[in-house]
Amino acid sequence: MSADRLEGKFDEMLRRDLQKHAELVPADFTERMLRQIRELEEQKILARVILQERLALAGCIGLVVIAIVGAVFFPSIGGSFVEQVTVFVNKTAEIIEAAIYDWQFYMVFAAVFGIAVYGLIDLLMGDS
Repeated sequence: MSADRLEGKFDEMLRRDLQKHAELVPADFTERMLRQIRELEEQKILARVILQERLALAGCIGLVVIAIVGAVFFPSIGGSFVEQVTVFVNKTAEIIEAAIYDWQFYMVFAAVFGIAVYGLIDLLMGDS
């Protein structure tokens, strides 16, 4: 249970149990207990975030290791990949050269596309 939901029930349970016992309880006992519950919840959340970060780091390292092993044991795959990257870079250079001549058209297209995407996101997301 979260600390906020326990607050009302906790006071009632504490009052009922204190009527059964004659021991003195400090005035700030409820606040201290609720603070401890909140701290435990925060520690759980922090531990979950740390675990997610460690898993992401392990995934990145594992991906690099797989790439290195693939390059060492399957050099033909690596060579074809390098060739494909080279072709991609050359095609990208050709596309950029072609776009230089019609840059006004592409700027207008990009502006209209950006406005359309913004409108669609605004429509779908609403006020949230």
